[in-house]
Amino acid sequence: MEFPSPEIDAYLQELTPETSELMNEIEALALEQDFPIIGPLVGRILYQWTKVSRARTVFELGSGFGYSALWIAMALPKDGQIICTEFDKKKAERGMNFLERAKLRHKVIYEVGSALESFHRYQGPFDLIFCDIDKHDYPKALEMGVPRLRSGGLFLADNVLWSGRILNPDDRSKQTEGIRKFNEKIYAHPELFSTILPVRDGVSVSLKR
Repeated sequence: MEFPSPEIDAYLQELTPETSELMNEIEALALEQDFPIIGPLVGRILYQWTKVSRARTVFELGSGFGYSALWIAMALPKDGQIICTEFDKKKAERGMNFLERAKLRHKVIYEVGSALESFHRYQGPFDLIFCDIDKHDYPKALEMGVPRLRSGGLFLADNVLWSGRILNPDDRSKQTEGIRKFNEKIYAHPELFSTILPVRDGVSVSLKR
């Protein structure tokens, strides 16, 4: 199975307005280093939901070069704050530099180290949590995240359709099983109302009741 459909993906990419030179630079860097980023299609979803939810406090699990953080920070109010997490110090430093150049550094705290260990130190409540860490840790991130969300807050996660691998019964890898378990949990969770958007590699949006 080829997911997403190359034709639909190309159509959406063509419709999407050009991003900034800075965004283009990060996209090129990610391509050069073969480092996965959400891309503009999902970036626009993050921007939109940050605005719609009127989020002021955001926690991001897995920040890399700061690409997704940049989309979120652009949508935050002047006194908004996003806490970023990145295990690789060099990636975190580059992310901070990109956010500085975008004049958004004042909205950002960058925690270097394990995303989940950093998450332990922040109790919230948060208006929005975005999850993009190792996929086997998604269920744990959800378990930790829901109590840290305010009522009406959002838990978003990327890669929840996992290039269609979730449909392969022979794929029992730790990562694929993590995504399957996470998807089941967000729909079964009594405190959440969840939807999966089949854009790019799948984005889940869960509203805390």
